Amino acid sequence: MGLFGNLFSSKPDFPAIDPASVAASRIAAVKAELGELAGQVKDQLEVVPSEHAAYVFIGKPPKNFGLAWIHDGKISGLNTLVEEHGLKPLEVEKVVDQLRNAYERNADVSRFCTTVQDRDVVVTPSARLEKEVHEIIDKVVHH
Repeated sequence: MGLFGNLFSSKPDFPAIDPASVAASRIAAVKAELGELAGQVKDQLEVVPSEHAAYVFIGKPPKNFGLAWIHDGKISGLNTLVEEHGLKPLEVEKVVDQLRNAYERNADVSRFCTTVQDRDVVVTPSARLEKEVHEIIDKVVHH
């Protein structure tokens, strides 16, 4: 495939997720919202499913990414923190740095792929990463 084949390929190199897994059932629970998000953004999506939410890294973490989360049937993102919680640009930058560090600390976790709206989506079923991301967002929301 060569260097450029890998560079421009959008297909993740991860095994398909086990449809009987807890992570797959958590993805299924937010499939409509994930589909909506997949229709809004063209970048790669990496979902960290959890019991009550799904965190979605958008783009190419840990370098260049955004974050959205699906909770109670609603899609929120970093811009939501700015709009609803008055975060300043430096505070957003700090949150992104914390998310980047959490992502890098969990770089070794298993990742899988699934398809949402005819798009390949990376699934990262990691309780540790989910907990760290939740705590970072929760700190801002309940500050």
